[in-house]
Amino acid sequence: MKKLITAALLIIVMQAQSQTFEGTVKWSMKAEITDPKMKAQMEQAQKQMNDPANQAKMKEMQDKMNDPQMKAIMEANPQMKATMENAMKMQGGGGTNPMAGMMPSGFLFKIKGGNTLTVIEGGMMPMDVLHLKDQDKTYRIDRKNKTYTLMTAGTTTATGETIKPEVKVTKTTEKMMILNYSCTKYIATVTEHGKTVDQIYWTTTDIKDFDMKALMKQKMGRGNQQLLHEGIEGVPLKIEMITPEAKMIMEVTEIKKELLNASDFTLPSDFTQSKGRF
Repeated sequence: MKKLITAALLIIVMQAQSQTFEGTVKWSMKAEITDPKMKAQMEQAQKQMNDPANQAKMKEMQDKMNDPQMKAIMEANPQMKATMENAMKMQGGGGTNPMAGMMPSGFLFKIKGGNTLTVIEGGMMPMDVLHLKDQDKTYRIDRKNKTYTLMTAGTTTATGETIKPEVKVTKTTEKMMILNYSCTKYIATVTEHGKTVDQIYWTTTDIKDFDMKALMKQKMGRGNQQLLHEGIEGVPLKIEMITPEAKMIMEVTEIKKELLNASDFTLPSDFTQSKGRF
């Protein structure tokens, strides 16, 4: 599931990295587990977390997290802090959807000069994602812990050989109106490591200041996975990703052209780079 979210995020983030458009784009996001076994496991876990005894433990954990001494310990151990915060978020999901506290509810994208800042709303992975066009690099920014991490993607073997997924793109005759733009449906069937993911794109050719031809040539990270696939024309306004385990739908809810501050598209000077890669 994390891999699915990361792939989807990178597709959208990079959608605007070489564009002349300046402004903001809002995306909504919905996800559901479709595999019966996984769904049952998630529902059972949610049921256990809603049990009064576990609720009392969570309350005790929250009180401890608010204790000054515990706060100091967690600040010195970001991994432990993240674990406890994620546990609290899962407990806070509640309701009938076991993924409610785990998945983001949407994304806000700020775009200027080919640079993008993505703010993820909700979920277990709160973060900003900054892409810097001149560096051709993308960073995950953790504002709580004042750190940033270089993001990479792509798949390689143990010897460093690049694995290229098999992709089949089909253009359909189906149409849909999204934000008053006429969109055409494309289906991309991607097979990698024996597993198949169906990616459905609803794209429009009515938005003229997005250079999608440049985007088609760009790759993600260490591998050679394309951000968008050859044969898909236009700007995606809705993306669906379907695996045997889950389904995720992202849709643009607002496009707003406006002047943005250049300072939004810089790494904070008082942040430190985290070891490892995301």
